[in-house]
Amino acid sequence: MCANRIYAPIHDIRWSGAEKLVARNAFKNAYGRECKAVLAELKKMIATASAPSDLWKIHDYLSEQRNQTDEKYDYRYSVLVFVFAKLLNEGWLQENELKGIGEEKMEQIRTAASL
Repeated sequence: MCANRIYAPIHDIRWSGAEKLVARNAFKNAYGRECKAVLAELKKMIATASAPSDLWKIHDYLSEQRNQTDEKYDYRYSVLVFVFAKLLNEGWLQENELKGIGEEKMEQIRTAASL
């Protein structure tokens, strides 16, 4: 695969109906896992909170997590290749969850994940 192929015009990427279904499920699963991890950390923070300042640390943590997830989880087909690459790198998604997505898109995802 040509290294420049990953930078092909984003609007040229077309997703079939079957690929969209796989992508939606993978996206939802990764989002669910990350939210579950945030919730687990939140519960730890609440359990150990003892001072008023701990409330604001919890608030700051939640605000930061919200901003990061809002930025990361973008379900526009034009950016999904890059979203999936990031989720693979961060461990929220496994490549086998993308089974059913075309090989060309998978190569783009793998290439983006390797950068």
